[in-house]
Amino acid sequence: MLTLETRIDSLESILGQFIVHTDVCLKRLEREMSEFKNEMAEFKNEMSEFKNETRRDRQEMNRQWAHLAKKMGTLEEDLIAPAVRPALARYFACEPTYTGIRIRKRVGGEDFEIDMLAASESRVFMVEVKSTPKSEHVDEILQKAARLPEFFPEYNGLEVVPVFGSILFPENVMKYATKRKLYVMAYREWDYVDILNFREVSGEASGEAEAAN
Repeated sequence: MLTLETRIDSLESILGQFIVHTDVCLKRLEREMSEFKNEMAEFKNEMSEFKNETRRDRQEMNRQWAHLAKKMGTLEEDLIAPAVRPALARYFACEPTYTGIRIRKRVGGEDFEIDMLAASESRVFMVEVKSTPKSEHVDEILQKAARLPEFFPEYNGLEVVPVFGSILFPENVMKYATKRKLYVMAYREWDYVDILNFREVSGEASGEAEAAN
């Protein structure tokens, strides 16, 4: 029969072996975790570079597409029109009940043309597109917006919201449009077409839609 001292010695030996093995396992786990962290860091760097490369490719494709649309005179259909509904939903919480491109109406012998029109229950958005934006276009668009109810009496009583659309805006034109409280819509860093001066014109935080539609 084992004595108490023998048992204690045996337990101390087993405990010592356990501690040694545990320490070895912990060190191995630490090394493996360190290697895993390094691999994950490399993977994140590769994914980041892939995303950046994909973004650069998309931006270059957008540039080429925009210039082609400008050359062919299809800015309204190819670039601005697809961006109108998402922009109205984002900034105005609005789902248009009617949208139209290149609308022409004749009243009293006078023609009235609109590049794009989007109407909701409480607003009508008049989008005018210019391939080469100029400051004088701002005044023309605002004057045109003021006359819209004359040619479209069905929209009497609705708020008319004019929008100036293009590929890119020179800084002086952007500043003047913002000063005159005219929304401008164009590429944002060649990523996507967006309203570029919503906060400045509306006074709301960027990306926050108004409650009414």
